[in-house]
Amino acid sequence: MTSFLRAASSSSIFPLLPAKLMDSAQTSLRGPQSLVALAQQLRLYKPTPTPLDADAEDDEEAAGKVVSQLGFAESAAPITRDPQRFRPKRAAVLICLFESDAGDLRVILTKRSSSLSTHSGEIALPGGKAEEGDKDDGDTATREAKEEIGLDPSLVNVVTVLEPFLSKHFLRVVPVIGILTDKEAFKPAPNPAEVDAVFDAPLEMFIKDENRRAEEREWMGNKYIIHFFDYETENKKFLIWGLTAGILIRAASVVYQRQPPFLEQNPVFKVPGTVNKDTMLP
Repeated sequence: MTSFLRAASSSSIFPLLPAKLMDSAQTSLRGPQSLVALAQQLRLYKPTPTPLDADAEDDEEAAGKVVSQLGFAESAAPITRDPQRFRPKRAAVLICLFESDAGDLRVILTKRSSSLSTHSGEIALPGGKAEEGDKDDGDTATREAKEEIGLDPSLVNVVTVLEPFLSKHFLRVVPVIGILTDKEAFKPAPNPAEVDAVFDAPLEMFIKDENRRAEEREWMGNKYIIHFFDYETENKKFLIWGLTAGILIRAASVVYQRQPPFLEQNPVFKVPGTVNKDTMLP
């Protein structure tokens, strides 16, 4: 993958922080000043808490990889307010950000192997199920990224997590934001059993109308929207949609501190009488 990391600093792509905060950030993150500012900004971010945040299950069922055609922020689903009835499987994905030569912020993405039996060839963030020994969601996300694309966890500075998302199969997916300051040190080594390609895209595209389209669908009489983003690089075309697109819309909104110009419309959830491994959204 082409190296985009910029040696010079750029303050145009991130909200400015007070000099005092900038100085404190320097002690834990080295790199372009804009990335240091971003790290400090994101460390101050606190996601919306949910009842499930206090529910830590150690014997969760294997969750598999995190790819779904449908996913919503956890706060949109009333079922999560009853943790006694709803104990979802847990997973994490890594939103790994770096600065390009042009000064824009990029996110690392993968194209799933065409040989996989499910979701083959679809675009995803590195990530997967929580395993015994992971101390937190950051551990899960960075460990999975190393397994999938050869990204050494020591190169990634984990700065925050976003509100969990629920996938189509009610998998609880925690987006973990990490910053890669030394882009040159990352040499992509995709696991051929899982990943066909590693590429990067501009994060800001997910809060713009350019290259975006949407489909309106219906569930139990309620309409909702699924977003699709078309992206082309090095004569290759990629389609980013579903859960991955939803997570990146939220990440871009938090990083750039502004909402997208388009509507994010979630369905009105009805609580299923029973939630088990076969429960899913249509």
